[in-house]
Amino acid sequence: MTATAGKGRAAFIGLGNMGYPMAGHLAKAGYQVTVYNRTAAKAKRWAEEYGGDTAATPKAAASGAQFVFTCVGNDDDLRGVALGEEGVLAGLGEGAVYADHSTVSADVARELDAAARARRGVAFLDAPISGGQAGAEKGTLTIMVGGEEAAFAKAETVMRAYGRAVTLMGPAGAGQLTKMVNQIAVVGVIQGLAEAVHFAKTAGLDVGRVIDVISKGAAQSWQMENRALTMAKDEFDFGFAVDWMRKDLGIVIDEARGNGASLPTTAMIEQFYARLQAQGGGRWDSSALIKLLAGR
Repeated sequence: MTATAGKGRAAFIGLGNMGYPMAGHLAKAGYQVTVYNRTAAKAKRWAEEYGGDTAATPKAAASGAQFVFTCVGNDDDLRGVALGEEGVLAGLGEGAVYADHSTVSADVARELDAAARARRGVAFLDAPISGGQAGAEKGTLTIMVGGEEAAFAKAETVMRAYGRAVTLMGPAGAGQLTKMVNQIAVVGVIQGLAEAVHFAKTAGLDVGRVIDVISKGAAQSWQMENRALTMAKDEFDFGFAVDWMRKDLGIVIDEARGNGASLPTTAMIEQFYARLQAQGGGRWDSSALIKLLAGR
């Protein structure tokens, strides 16, 4: 199915739980979107749903696009779709902006920025996201961006198709570093909430009533509002997977080794996630940390 021309041409590479709805928001906003996914059947399904085009390679998807977005798993996945003869950068023309929404290392972000600079007139932004699958589906993601101001000015409006907050944090790599800060804060809150819910249950309190009260005070957080009751019910078949959180924390810890930051709590929680993986819980939601406290 072929898309009709709208606000401009865009490409989206990587149609996972996040990328699929994000690309959909671009199409609904009026952009002519071409998608690429390693599993071609998923790209075809997306095109049938949103009226876009599919491409056989990242290069083909990027060809002729003013804006290209990727959302893949890790550093190697990103290099695989961005570099090489069939990669995104090989397909970009002068004036194009390439923004990556993956959560990866700051080093690979700087590597791709340098590769983009080597192609005249092409700009790269590292633009990791926060807000989970629900945020992607609702179009309310937080986007932390690293790169040049001119490229950001071009791409900001486009990213607002699925981003509630889109902020330039500094030069290349700054977006990824900010996402690391985000994950450090998130896992600390999850562990604290897990212990709080576990304590409430052990003490014989009505967890729902407790959460209703304390969520109106200083303990309030997104995790509390969205995960406290599901923790109490032992429900974890949704959300941001343990596998992905541990991957993200590995990136954080590697960066901290290089910059000298001390992250004792983050390192401890990373090992808690390793224990959940060993129990077969890699696909559980990251709030499953409470299982370790309850001995389940």
